[in-house]
Amino acid sequence: MAPSYDTLRDEDLDEDDYDMDEVDISDIQEKYQVQLEQGYDTFVVVDGLPEVNEEQKPKLVKFLLKKLNTVGKTREDLIFMPMGEDGKSLRFAFVEYSSPAEAAAAVRQLDLVALDKKHTLRVNKMTDVDRYGREGRIDEEYTPPKIEEFQEKEHLRSFLVDPSGRGRDQLVMYRGETVGVFWNNEKDPPENIVDRQHWTETFVQWSPQGTYLTSVHAQGVQFWGGPSWTRQKRFAHPFVNLVAFSPNENYMVTWSNRPISIPDEGHPSLSLDDDGKNYIIWDIETAKPLRSFASLETPGGPAAPGASEDGKRQKLPWPAFKWSADDKYVARLNPGSSISIYELPSMRLMDKTAVKIEGVVDFDWAPATPAREGIKTYEQLLCFWTPEIGSNPAKVGLMSIPSKEIVRTLNLFSVSDVRLHWQSDAAYLCVKVDRHSKSKKSQATTLEIFRVKEKGVPVEVVDTIKDTVINFAWEPKGDRFVIINTTEPVAATAVPPKTSVAFFCPEKAKGNAIGNFKHLRTLEKKNSNAIYWSPKGRFVVIATVANQQSSDLDFYDLDFEGEKPESDKDLTANLQIMNTADHYGVTDIEWDPSGRFVATWASSWKHSMENGYHLYDFKGEQLLGLEAAPPTLLSKEEQKTIRRNLREYSRIFEVEDAERINSADVAVVEERRRLLDEWLQWRRETEEEVAEEREAMGLPLDPVAELLKAKTAEIAPDQEEQVIEEIMEEVLDESEEIVA
Repeated sequence: MAPSYDTLRDEDLDEDDYDMDEVDISDIQEKYQVQLEQGYDTFVVVDGLPEVNEEQKPKLVKFLLKKLNTVGKTREDLIFMPMGEDGKSLRFAFVEYSSPAEAAAAVRQLDLVALDKKHTLRVNKMTDVDRYGREGRIDEEYTPPKIEEFQEKEHLRSFLVDPSGRGRDQLVMYRGETVGVFWNNEKDPPENIVDRQHWTETFVQWSPQGTYLTSVHAQGVQFWGGPSWTRQKRFAHPFVNLVAFSPNENYMVTWSNRPISIPDEGHPSLSLDDDGKNYIIWDIETAKPLRSFASLETPGGPAAPGASEDGKRQKLPWPAFKWSADDKYVARLNPGSSISIYELPSMRLMDKTAVKIEGVVDFDWAPATPAREGIKTYEQLLCFWTPEIGSNPAKVGLMSIPSKEIVRTLNLFSVSDVRLHWQSDAAYLCVKVDRHSKSKKSQATTLEIFRVKEKGVPVEVVDTIKDTVINFAWEPKGDRFVIINTTEPVAATAVPPKTSVAFFCPEKAKGNAIGNFKHLRTLEKKNSNAIYWSPKGRFVVIATVANQQSSDLDFYDLDFEGEKPESDKDLTANLQIMNTADHYGVTDIEWDPSGRFVATWASSWKHSMENGYHLYDFKGEQLLGLEAAPPTLLSKEEQKTIRRNLREYSRIFEVEDAERINSADVAVVEERRRLLDEWLQWRRETEEEVAEEREAMGLPLDPVAELLKAKTAEIAPDQEEQVIEEIMEEVLDESEEIVA
């Protein structure tokens, strides 16, 4: 901290050493110079208006005023619409707002907004128009825009067409300073597609549907794709730290811990309105920013309203902005007070105000738009929870957007914490409630399951679990779930706590109805802390990650086709462990999009011991080391047909695998035969050369035979050569028959 002027005493200054007239403080004056109001900060220029005469002008002004007042306050007398010499308008107008902030909001929210079917507004700040004009960026004479020739772009989903015809997935590996994209070759080493050094400065990330590979740099974010992996998009966010996509890849949010600083010469993508902000929402198609926001807190920690019990501020989770399943809305939590919901692509605050929810701690969008019974118009669903405030109970709410209708609420008491878990099809919402006793010395967990698709959204309570549940995961596209619980305190220690893994599934019910959830099996004395379901459901990996003492991997099948225990006859699952494995130091686990393979890796970002990756098939058999794929193009009926005829398809794949393995074996044999033939040919040529040389020198062709002959003559000179025959008998088969 710099000292204040009070700490400098007069006697500390020597006039002979400090001549104030000679001290150059121009840099300080320039840095802290006060920028005087120019008078145009509240003005905007609205272009793209229809051409009208004096009689039509008042009607156009009133119609335009309705649009302008959606983002701020202005009046008819504050709208100046210039007229030409022919008595017709020049198709633009100057508008004055009550504050610079409202003028900035008009530029941000009204630009490119349709006025009617034929006219689209273009809104700019008056100060920007003046600044660009002074800098010579605007030519006084109109020059028609140059239309560039059409250039065909590469197919961004080319990864779906595997040249080998085996339907392989692509994976990306970042090792050292090199980033590479590969085809997954199962048991064989991955086939390299592209390898580049310094492709990114921090990390790489696939977009949700695998269309783009994201690289992160000090200047911003870049997208790569297509067969040649060329650059597709650029998003200039200085010193960006984190990136998150909307589910359908239409939008992206970037965050930097450094507030944006717009230089005097301007920025290629951002404006002065973005100065001091940390978040930017981008339109991926146009690569243009839609809106920027300042940080409330640093992303990365658990969500909490305001301050914690010890008075320290809590960190907000990442992503700070959450998207609806249809990409039409993005929302942000204002801890303890409200949820701000913005409409896309305009980024206008829905209904011009945040949804006020006193004490709100967390919220989450439904990952799909469920077809609820008795509801004809489907809206997006949003769930939230609030803690106990005074004598008021904790509350979990289900809200329909954009109507803001409260679909269902649930009151809770003695609540320590709540976690919200949506099933992938939004058929269920599990509210994991950690409750404490009156003395707060003991804790138990309750699972409250909202059955969203059923009429009235009934809530089913799963039996109270005496231990602390540290992990919960729904089966994707299914109705089963797994929990991990422990009796020990949960803390980041070298020794993992002893845990239990419990499986739950519905009972069998008549027709298409789903029965109540029942306990299927509990596995005791484990160290597991993570659950990874296959994206297709059925198979699940229970693992111990980020712990140097234990690194177990257990592969389970919940639809095992073997014999079912009598106790599980009425349940919709048949649990069977398929395999166990161990990957020392494993930090991350991920399934491939098809559900055929599981990749585990020990990242050098988290520790420096034995970094590397393993690749397993869905059964847990280790092979060798990922890209998201778009949804299947097959209809549900086609998928059911494939499942019914799976054995026939399996035979085809088994034949292809056998041919591929046989072809690999044949290649090895042919290579060995080629090497043997080369060696035999060399030996024949060498023997011929030696024979010619011995003949030229008068030496015997076979010196070994001559030497043996001489030795024999010395031992028995008069004895003739004898031929000795040796006969050997071998019993090939023997049988004994007893004759009565």
